[in-house]
Amino acid sequence: MMLKKGSHILDAILNHYYPKPKNKLGQARRLVELRLIISKLLVDALVILIGILSAGFGLRGFLMPNGFIDGGATGISLLISQLTGTKLSLLLLLVNLPFILLGYNLLGRQFAVKTALAIVGLALCVLFIPYPQITNDKLLVAVFGGFFLGAGIGLSVRGGAVIDGTEVLAIAMSRRSGLTIGDIILIVNIIIFSSAAWFLSIETALYAMLTYLSASKTVDFILEGIEEYTAVTIISLKWEKIGNMIKQKLGRGYTVYSGEKGVGRSGEKEYDMKILYSIVTRLEVSKLKLEIEKIDPNAFVVMSSVKDMKGGMIKKRRLK
Repeated sequence: MMLKKGSHILDAILNHYYPKPKNKLGQARRLVELRLIISKLLVDALVILIGILSAGFGLRGFLMPNGFIDGGATGISLLISQLTGTKLSLLLLLVNLPFILLGYNLLGRQFAVKTALAIVGLALCVLFIPYPQITNDKLLVAVFGGFFLGAGIGLSVRGGAVIDGTEVLAIAMSRRSGLTIGDIILIVNIIIFSSAAWFLSIETALYAMLTYLSASKTVDFILEGIEEYTAVTIISLKWEKIGNMIKQKLGRGYTVYSGEKGVGRSGEKEYDMKILYSIVTRLEVSKLKLEIEKIDPNAFVVMSSVKDMKGGMIKKRRLK
């Protein structure tokens, strides 16, 4: 009886957000969309859970037993905990609560719900899971404590949530001032580290800065991925041969734009021409430049770094 009632409630929720179409094609499309949404939510939940466990390990296994702090909302919580003796799990909830509300207004309900659950999960993780203390070496504590904490923050962001709300505050303030998000985060952390130097010790503040650097670099590593990509724009009269080379020898796709040629290295006058755009890995840049040089030494090539992308042939298996 309870199972049947729960099924009716689930159907009512789904019909509210995703009304059931009358035709069979619409119903099939709705089913595919629901499967994608549920699959995405499950993957996000798993990634956030791993992030919570990693951040909890960084806090309980490294930072807390050695009296270390970090930057951001987590650093504020650690600092207040050391000064007042209040449980860190409670402070994580209280300090991040305003950021959750702010995130609801800025980034929507789904983000706020995920963030609230992630922060509650981190607080429970810190409170109940008996992580072992790994080391007392200050350098190792700063580096690896920051690493595991940063990995937790980065994985949570990958899952669509945050367990440190400083960036939400930075987004809100950047919209009302001329400062960038990075500038605001820097100002907040300067205040935190200065407070640590005043209330605790200069040595603690210096180690806190090292912890923050380790955490922030790990967050970048998690979010941007291991492999870096390079976007390549190629302007050449022999664009067809270069395009075939990119497809056959590198196994990559490319896009062709229409452009107008001005006076360049080869002295051509203005006329219509084609422009190639492709993305390769950093390990393929050298080979690409060599092959372009073989086909057209006068080709104009512009390269720029790309953090990540979706779709296309870049992440597929290379052509034989």
